[in-house]
Amino acid sequence: MARSTRITIETNSLLIFRGQTSSRLWCTRCAEEVEMFTLENIAVLSNLPAHEVDEWLNSGDLHRSQTPEGTELICLNSLLARLGSPT
Repeated sequence: MARSTRITIETNSLLIFRGQTSSRLWCTRCAEEVEMFTLENIAVLSNLPAHEVDEWLNSGDLHRSQTPEGTELICLNSLLARLGSPT
């Protein structure tokens, strides 16, 4: 009987388009300049239903910031960390 070996390669990829929906701003919790996205764009970026995004926001896992105009921004680093961690 011939021996066989099965090799499985698992890969993940992430594609981020930069444009008018993001800004590079200072995140006080990361202590560095990061991409920030408006709250409205987080559901699109994460592909999550609105209620799950709300749960993540309420958990404190996502870093928030606010512009002088009152627009709420979310740190991309914290979003990526949350997407990569188990629920």
